[in-house]
Amino acid sequence: MTIFSKIIAGEIPSYKIAEDDYFFAFLDIAPLVKGHVLVIPKVEVDKVFDLDDTYLSRILIFAKPIAKALEKTMHCKRCALSVVGLEVPHAHLHLLPINEMDDTNFTRGKLQLAESEMQEIQKTITDALKG
Repeated sequence: MTIFSKIIAGEIPSYKIAEDDYFFAFLDIAPLVKGHVLVIPKVEVDKVFDLDDTYLSRILIFAKPIAKALEKTMHCKRCALSVVGLEVPHAHLHLLPINEMDDTNFTRGKLQLAESEMQEIQKTITDALKG
């Protein structure tokens, strides 16, 4: 069982952004930028392109309103989408509010945000998703 499956099961706490029957989205606890969201399928598959076609297409549809909420609330030029997958053997998308190309540089240092700031970001994004 991957760490992401444990997050989905509620065994590990997370800053949940959205969830449906197939997917779960939450804030990355070691973000590249404020508002860095991970979108994961509830089915445990290692590589994103090993997802069946239904899951592969639905993950983007699930991620779209989250990306729009990030663009609306995180004071960014756009929301970038990255699929790297080396950190955890569970397919996942990174949604990154960006203002410059370096905001997508996974080799740079990660932010360390206080719990209160993570909760504030979570609330800002989830409120935007509610309308």
